[in-house]
Amino acid sequence: MSDQEFDLEAFNQGVIEEFRANDGQVGGPFEGAPMILVHNVGAKSGVERVSPLVYQQLDSGWAIFASKAGAPTHPAWYHNLVANPDTTIEVGSETIAVAASVAAGEQRSTIWEAQKAAMAQFAEYETSAGDREIPVVLLNRR
Repeated sequence: MSDQEFDLEAFNQGVIEEFRANDGQVGGPFEGAPMILVHNVGAKSGVERVSPLVYQQLDSGWAIFASKAGAPTHPAWYHNLVANPDTTIEVGSETIAVAASVAAGEQRSTIWEAQKAAMAQFAEYETSAGDREIPVVLLNRR
């Protein structure tokens, strides 16, 4: 199957269904990875979407990464959270109201370096993203 034939929406829907059926645990390429479902409202459309993402647990909440698997552009969910930062997440079987913000400077660097150390593919994403700095988004309870 070529990249053009890959149906990301259908793939994500399968991950979301598996996540909800198994209290946040999924298999396949994400087996063993900490997964979170991030609800986001379209910046232009106003349509609510759910994005399954890998996260990093922080003392104050969660960090997610707008890697888009190393693509040269940010993922749509990132733009949606910047435009509409008050949202909800699903962690395990819990739904939590959060506010999203973009990490910067030393805070971003510290979180990003820890993520690359924990999951090597994030270092690969950084390389393939070229000049694009992959945003780190913080999710803190509201």
